[in-house]
Amino acid sequence: MTLVDLTRRVESGMPTYPGDPRVSVEPHAEFAADGYRVSRLELGSHTGTHVDAPAHTEPDGETLDAFSVEDLRVTARLVDCRDVGANGLVGADALPSGLDSGVECLVFWTGWEDEWGTDRMADHPALAPETGRACAERDFAVAIDALSPDPTGGDEVPVHHAVLGAGRFIVENLCGLAALPADRPFELFVMPLRVDADGAPARVVAEV
Repeated sequence: MTLVDLTRRVESGMPTYPGDPRVSVEPHAEFAADGYRVSRLELGSHTGTHVDAPAHTEPDGETLDAFSVEDLRVTARLVDCRDVGANGLVGADALPSGLDSGVECLVFWTGWEDEWGTDRMADHPALAPETGRACAERDFAVAIDALSPDPTGGDEVPVHHAVLGAGRFIVENLCGLAALPADRPFELFVMPLRVDADGAPARVVAEV
């Protein structure tokens, strides 16, 4: 088995969702002056590769504390939707047929990780509302290599409402999905900071 890190590095000035807090990683104490090092982090709960809890969009949704470590280790399948293109919608027909029993999360590979930090970053493909509903109905969590499974900058977030409203989680801003198998399940470890909030940055690792 091989462990594949699918996580963006947290660093000063990194891209964020429009309107989210800017990210800063700066020295607080330095070795020359203090004899040790401490860094000061300033960031939003949806920085970089992160997990959305239901509380993110649902008025009565649960926070991250509702998810145990076991809940955040899931059997996943890759959905290759790189043919959709800028601002396109991934239809429900893209969902794999005959999914293996036990699959708990679908990882949508849009190819948009290559647009990270570019002017096209917010023009990523998104899931159609019916695709989000299909995932929720089948009790799938959703992960994606883009800013959001909904169109960025839109007034509505139907995929968030469907998936988070069903009590599942969403992972955004994955990278390195080319290393994942396209034809079989794999284990996905989603490890957010242990903070009782609407979401948190996470280390996300696949075992393939």
